[in-house]
Amino acid sequence: MNVDELLKEALREQAAEVGPAPVDLADRVSVTRRRRRTRAAVSAVVAVTAVVATAVVVPRIGGGEDVRPMDVIGPVDVVAHPDQSPPRDAIAAGRTALASFASYKSVYFENGDGRLTRIYGVLDPTTKTYRKTTKWSVLTVAPGLRTAAVLEQKLPARRVGLLDLATNKVERWIPVAQGVAGVEYSADGSKLVATTYKRDPDHLYKDVEVDVATTDGKGGKTLPGPGHPSRTGYSVIDVASGKGKWVAKPQKGDQWDHNAREDFAFSPVGNYVFETSMMGDIGSLYYDFDGRKVPAPRGTEHVSPYVAAGLSPDGKHVGGDFAGKGKKIAVAVNDARTGKLAEKLPAQQVIAWADSKRIIAWGCDPEKCGGAGEFHNQLLLITLGSHKVVPLSDFRKASADYPGRWEPQFQTR
Repeated sequence: MNVDELLKEALREQAAEVGPAPVDLADRVSVTRRRRRTRAAVSAVVAVTAVVATAVVVPRIGGGEDVRPMDVIGPVDVVAHPDQSPPRDAIAAGRTALASFASYKSVYFENGDGRLTRIYGVLDPTTKTYRKTTKWSVLTVAPGLRTAAVLEQKLPARRVGLLDLATNKVERWIPVAQGVAGVEYSADGSKLVATTYKRDPDHLYKDVEVDVATTDGKGGKTLPGPGHPSRTGYSVIDVASGKGKWVAKPQKGDQWDHNAREDFAFSPVGNYVFETSMMGDIGSLYYDFDGRKVPAPRGTEHVSPYVAAGLSPDGKHVGGDFAGKGKKIAVAVNDARTGKLAEKLPAQQVIAWADSKRIIAWGCDPEKCGGAGEFHNQLLLITLGSHKVVPLSDFRKASADYPGRWEPQFQTR
């Protein structure tokens, strides 16, 4: 799910008092500039809060698997809690675990502005339960599930913290010359890409209105919205030494663009970075560590940056987009070589690969709901070919601890 959609979900929660929100509300949210009285849709952008999982089995383009021990959760293949949402206890399947999840809430200031904030549930490797935290503006878990990179609440931040998830203490701070507002690990955990910004991309401005519509006859509610792009570039940081090189790479946009966050992430094998954008040609989004534009790496030409489940561990398949028609819910898995449809799965959105034959997705068990119900979904483990479905969580919903619909971050265990 991209930042635009997450913002709409948070605003939907905030506007609940004006009446029940319709199921198609997200399609009817628009951004308005007060001073110009001009309407424009909030530009879509991928937040890499849901990380593309790429290791205990690290994909090697052309085949092969690098198998690593699964120390935190143990050797059990599938750890499911279909009675929990948001989950309290660890969830995992194959090489992949639910490392953390986040719900989003907008807070508002006296001056009329606001900010999109995150409430994280992060896996404690000792208790194997999810620990709630509101301390960090951004949190992303490293492969192995023992460390997380964190940013303090004031963005852009001037340092990146390495949080020991067992002790819940920052073991080391990595200073950065440019202010950082996004951070992601490479597949092997040896590097971080820190996306730098001039302004806080999560800040909401009173002069950028978001109209949250309702269908109960009471009208909508106007709330502050995201600002203009302010990304300045990125740094690729060596985790062991803390050293990195900053590259200027401003975000493209104009005065009408309200796509405030567009982070960088690593390519599947970690030798390039790419813009996590829904805009433009897939092959034009990759850069080397010095900022030079490069073609999409061989074998990843058909990996869509806005689909969380990227390349399968064996390099044969890539996660695809929604492929249903009418009320039929289905999502595509495509051939990595050709980009053509390989098969349709009974799900709504593919998120992460458990292994080369199984994928984790949002959906509804076909035996319970016939694959229908866009907003009635749970985490599912689906086997390619047979389409066997194993529920991993209960149906997604808000709770007292996590006020919004929660979004998963999967990582290799």
